[in-house]
Amino acid sequence: MEAPPAHLKAQAFAGLAALAVVVGVVLFGAAGTFRYPAAWQFLVVFFGSSLAITLYLMKHDPQLLARRVRAGPVAEQRPRQRLIQAIASAAFIAVIAVPALDRRFGWTQLGAPLVILGDVAVAVGFVIVFLSFRENSFASAVIEVGAAQKVIDTGPYAIVRHPMYAGALLLVAGIPPALGSLAGLIAFVPFAAAIIWRLLDEEAFLTAQLPGYAAYTRKTRYRLIPFVW
Repeated sequence: MEAPPAHLKAQAFAGLAALAVVVGVVLFGAAGTFRYPAAWQFLVVFFGSSLAITLYLMKHDPQLLARRVRAGPVAEQRPRQRLIQAIASAAFIAVIAVPALDRRFGWTQLGAPLVILGDVAVAVGFVIVFLSFRENSFASAVIEVGAAQKVIDTGPYAIVRHPMYAGALLLVAGIPPALGSLAGLIAFVPFAAAIIWRLLDEEAFLTAQLPGYAAYTRKTRYRLIPFVW
């Protein structure tokens, strides 16, 4: 496997560092304190997992890494997806900010076992995302059909059509309890709604643009949760 170019490595690390700064500022700014053990524990799990996946892609799939660093509302080609991405990004910030405000004002208090369970959910969500990346080198951060792209129906894609989104939903749902908050789950609702809107729009796009995708949707019935939906 060819090593990724230096600029791609720099872009990936810069993006990860920028996200860490934003998350840190939101977390500790909203909490009004750095004395927030659950937050520090969450940051280790979240960014440790993110860094591990980034390093894996650098070594084993730099082409996918290049597809992943081009992300966010401005990277999308269609206005509808720009709107969806903007909503999802704002909701993600809220998922972090509301638990931190909860920490400051004491609306809800979760015990250590539920905090640990939240961190486990975050970690397992990242594992599902990683397995999706390992199986599908075309898992771009924007909705598009790349050159030589084909339908992937193996690994986690044989179970549900959107395993990456399933993993993302699990890890984001785990953030509020990981931060010791029950109230934070309220902010998860708009995030989940944006992801569901995104995947439905993505399915319509891929059915029209990617040969074999319509047959794949008939073969793999469930979108996110086996035997449910």
